[in-house]
Amino acid sequence: MKRYGQIADILVKHGFGIAVDELFPGLPSRVLFKRKEAETDLSAYERIRLAIEELGPTFIKFGQIMSTRRELFPPELIDELHKLQDRVPPLPFPEVRSALDETVPGWEVLFQRIDPVPVAAASISQVHRGVLADGTVVAVKIMRPGIEEVIETDLLILRSLAERLEVVFPDLRVYNPAELVKSFSGQIRKELDFTRDGKNAERIRSNMAELDGVRVPKIYWEASSRRVLTMEFIEGVRIDNVEALRAMGHIPQEIADRGFRAYLKQIMVDGFFHGDPHPGNLLVMGNGDLAFLDFGICMVLRPERRKTFIQLLYGLVETDVDVCLEAFYGLGISIPHEDREYFRDDLYLLLLDYADYEVRQYDFSRMTIELSEILRKYQVRVPGEMMRLLKVIGMVGDIALVLDPTFRFSTKARPYVADLITEQYFSTDAIKTEITAGVSSLRALLRMPEQMNAAFQRVSEGRVRIDVVAGDVQRLQETVDRSTDRLMVGLITSSVVIGSSLLLLAPDAVIPYGNYVAFIGYGAAVCVGIYAVTHALRVARKAPFRRR
Repeated sequence: MKRYGQIADILVKHGFGIAVDELFPGLPSRVLFKRKEAETDLSAYERIRLAIEELGPTFIKFGQIMSTRRELFPPELIDELHKLQDRVPPLPFPEVRSALDETVPGWEVLFQRIDPVPVAAASISQVHRGVLADGTVVAVKIMRPGIEEVIETDLLILRSLAERLEVVFPDLRVYNPAELVKSFSGQIRKELDFTRDGKNAERIRSNMAELDGVRVPKIYWEASSRRVLTMEFIEGVRIDNVEALRAMGHIPQEIADRGFRAYLKQIMVDGFFHGDPHPGNLLVMGNGDLAFLDFGICMVLRPERRKTFIQLLYGLVETDVDVCLEAFYGLGISIPHEDREYFRDDLYLLLLDYADYEVRQYDFSRMTIELSEILRKYQVRVPGEMMRLLKVIGMVGDIALVLDPTFRFSTKARPYVADLITEQYFSTDAIKTEITAGVSSLRALLRMPEQMNAAFQRVSEGRVRIDVVAGDVQRLQETVDRSTDRLMVGLITSSVVIGSSLLLLAPDAVIPYGNYVAFIGYGAAVCVGIYAVTHALRVARKAPFRRR
């Protein structure tokens, strides 16, 4: 409840008091509005970003991940979410030392020293320079004390807020906030496990081993744990510092090509890639090697999904609408039937614009933004992995443009993607797979006469039973039964009336007291008729109204 109060205060501070009053109905209004909300010239989206930064690491991470969902949110909000900063003042070393004491027994023997002043600090961890016992210089990433409890509390609150949003603001259900929070919760919990971070680094290090000029730091597991990660210390300059690269004697265009090839291999060949390629995580070393840092966010593409993404990328760079749509369907993206032709037209115009514009005017990053706007226009639900992948490729393309103003994504990617498509359909493995599938189909075809003969044999022997289970058939049977019952009642009533009339016509000598019996029959018939009419009217009122 204390944390709820903190969140409410921060939201009110940034001008969202009305929303808070809806989301926190249990909090007294006098608490929420005890001070007048500060007047400001900032837009609502800017105030959202400032509020998120003040709310702390969980909300900052959530905002950063939501910045990939361009198909859901307005471009102005996405631009603000991209500005989210995850920088906080560092903690004194004695405060973070507890993580070493608790999870790395004997660390004083493993390290000659660890510098008490961190070289970098963020909301979840901070990095110190250290020296192992053998003299190896390392970077020691240490988790901040108590951060796990803070994040778990915030995740509970986020889930509660998402569920409340869907109730209070039904129009927001199209964004599926509860599912967004659920996906985010799984991702941030993975980031809290530095062991996973280290395993991600080792996997990418192994995959990049065959590429010259690409470096991934080595992990020292004997000095690592779930809350401490010790890795090779990498020195270099940020990849977007073009002047510093030239001063070091490097050619920026070569760095751009190297990074682009590394990412295409990670995504399209390995299916396991670095998911946070901002310039701070990509350093250029003194010898020109490109070094990857921070592997907390890595993404996986299964082989069948990878093939579909390659197909989508091929359609985008080759301006082929049909290939793009086929890839969309393969990814489970459903386009409403009534909007399909309009969607095709918008997508075709987008691809034409991308093909016709000159360099620097319109590149892949801009195309992904407009593609996201088209998806949002038609309220198409898109897998989060697709948008994160397109964001990663777009970020890589943006960095390449900083290094090489003549860089054009489609020109660089086309031969690489074409080779992947060729390998996908004409490689030895692909041919073997197709041959195996063909042989299976041929076997099934050859067995068809035998199976048909067996089926006809069962029919001729009367051993075929057909079971039909359908709700409509059941309802039809019930309707027929009711109609039959009513028909029988009508026939019996008619018979009673006719019989009573015959009794009235018969002489008293033939049938004594016939008149009395006839009147009793008429009375019974009238009662049955009144009941039948009343029941029919009651059923008619309960039935749903249908237009003729």
